[in-house]
Amino acid sequence: MLVRQARLVPIGGRAAPVVDSWPVDLRIEGGRVTEIAPVLSPYAGEQVIDAGGRWAIPGLWDAHTHPVMWALTQRRIDLIGVTSAAETVSRVRDHLHGIPAGDGLVLGYGHRSATWSAPPTVAELDAVTGDRPVVLASGDGHNGWLNSAALRLLGLPSRAGALAEEEWYAAYPRLEALDPDSADPTEALRDANTAAHAKGVVGIVDFEFGSSFRTWPERVARGLDSMRIRAATYADDLEQVAELGLRTGDPLVPGHDLVTMGPLKVISDGSLNTLTAWCCDPYVGADHLEHPRGLPNLPVEDLTRIMLRAKEIGLTAAIHAIGDQAVAATLDAFEASGQSGSMEHAQLVRWDDVPRLARAGITASVQPAHALDDRDVSEQWWGDRTDRLFALRSMVDAGVTLAMGSDAPVAPLDPWLAMAAAVHRSGDDRPAWHPEQAITGAEALAASTDGQGTVREGSRGDVVLLDADPLRAFGDHEGSGEQAAYLRRMPVAATLVAGRLVHSTL
Repeated sequence: MLVRQARLVPIGGRAAPVVDSWPVDLRIEGGRVTEIAPVLSPYAGEQVIDAGGRWAIPGLWDAHTHPVMWALTQRRIDLIGVTSAAETVSRVRDHLHGIPAGDGLVLGYGHRSATWSAPPTVAELDAVTGDRPVVLASGDGHNGWLNSAALRLLGLPSRAGALAEEEWYAAYPRLEALDPDSADPTEALRDANTAAHAKGVVGIVDFEFGSSFRTWPERVARGLDSMRIRAATYADDLEQVAELGLRTGDPLVPGHDLVTMGPLKVISDGSLNTLTAWCCDPYVGADHLEHPRGLPNLPVEDLTRIMLRAKEIGLTAAIHAIGDQAVAATLDAFEASGQSGSMEHAQLVRWDDVPRLARAGITASVQPAHALDDRDVSEQWWGDRTDRLFALRSMVDAGVTLAMGSDAPVAPLDPWLAMAAAVHRSGDDRPAWHPEQAITGAEALAASTDGQGTVREGSRGDVVLLDADPLRAFGDHEGSGEQAAYLRRMPVAATLVAGRLVHSTL
């Protein structure tokens, strides 16, 4: 592949190198950039793309996804933005009126009940669904609201309210087995990959429940071979990984190095919207909660033991920690085990733990768009500590490496939305929320490119051509809603993965 006349965008945050603004030619061979020069002559039979002076960046990554869940949510009842149980039930009723009668499973996704005046009940859902099984997955992925028919279908006892945390995680594989799209998500994934490539995404870290390292070889055989995948495992499959001799970074498909073994994933605490994130102090007005400070999913000693075992067999670790107590405990486990890897979310942090993250060399795998979704619920439940939420500026200044993602389907798989949220921290007409924790557009872009830096000889052959300069100077408007809107509208002209054209509007 020869890319003609592309402008190289300097990648590296505040320390970005100075690069020539004149267009250059790029040659990609064997999945790597092998030559960069003002003019390169094409080889016989070489595919040529004329960038026409467009801006070239390394391929974008989403460092935290659940791709099957994301793909399938595009085919389910959209509950994003509902403000009450009554509004949710109304959407479910309208959906049921618009589909054929029957007893097939109906699925919805996206509601967030933490700010509702009362928690959802099975009886409310039963009132509009009858014997049709209905399952509504929450927007944070940590609970599911089922009607009685769905509880019976999954072999679960009657209950008054939603399933949460471990109960929900245990039920989810049974749910997938009953859903035809879940049983074979190939086409849904194909559509999702196509949409992601159109955003400039070349790679994702897959944290799907069920240890997706087992499923990707078959998916590649079915033609899902255009995306770089790092497929994680959960602790219950560690010994199978050990038996297979897989280490983080090993190819999962012979002859296809785009799909590799990822890290161990452990969910150490809950989430804010489910009111289970483990905190140092009680939630505001939490007297009625069974666990006013949230709770851990496992003792730190067990977390450390699991991380040590993963290290022994060659896996890095990716540990979910949302509450500040969970962040501190996860740091303890990283330090005690000597593991390397990432802390997923690092949403609420104690100030003393930010330099600890940097000293330990742990990547903060963050999802800036959650700051938009969680703004109101955070003010309600963590109103006395929101200055320590999504502390991206403090992390960058302390030397913490950021890797940005979406946690799709919790937020859309859209790196430009994540970058916009990181620089402006508002998703509506309100002023930026704690703007002191915003980072620059250059820093956000650097945190979205998997550490690749400016495209150069020896880079991966993952190149994205943009119709606009992603680092356009905004002067006094840096960090403004204007800049955020500019990033969200960023036009992607072409996406190449290992020199293969996977998206083009050229």
